[in-house]
Amino acid sequence: MTGWVQAFIIIAAVAIVVQMAVLVAMFLQLKMSMQEFTRIANDLQGRVDPILLRVNRILEDSEERISSVMGDTAEITRIARGQAQKVDRVVTEGLERLRVQVIRADQILTGALEVVDEAGTKFRNTLWGPIRQASAVMKGIKVGLDMLRRQQNHKPESDPVSQDEELFI
Repeated sequence: MTGWVQAFIIIAAVAIVVQMAVLVAMFLQLKMSMQEFTRIANDLQGRVDPILLRVNRILEDSEERISSVMGDTAEITRIARGQAQKVDRVVTEGLERLRVQVIRADQILTGALEVVDEAGTKFRNTLWGPIRQASAVMKGIKVGLDMLRRQQNHKPESDPVSQDEELFI
């Protein structure tokens, strides 16, 4: 058994040495990678810093302008809102006045049409009524004259039905 224990100890020692070699290789690789990343980061930092400095200067220089633009924009918005409200009031008032005028014009036209209709009715009753009566009288006289002419031209007929028909016409 002592042979087995010695074999296991040797195997364990070899495994520990292999592990140590792997860990040393990993450490060296990690150290090289860290140096490479540090170099890339420094290079990137060297390139980005001037850009950031310029952007910072531009922002500092334009901060007052941006503030002024924002203030002007707020003022323009306030003025535009006020003007829109004024326009709305004017349009609403104009539409209300127009509505009142349309109602008034409708009332005037309705009254005028009623007066014209009433005048037409009165005209018909006062003028056409007597004209119809005169026309009826004239027709009566005509029928009477026609009858007298027939009686003079013809001998009197004894048929009372035909005499009634002539009077009826």
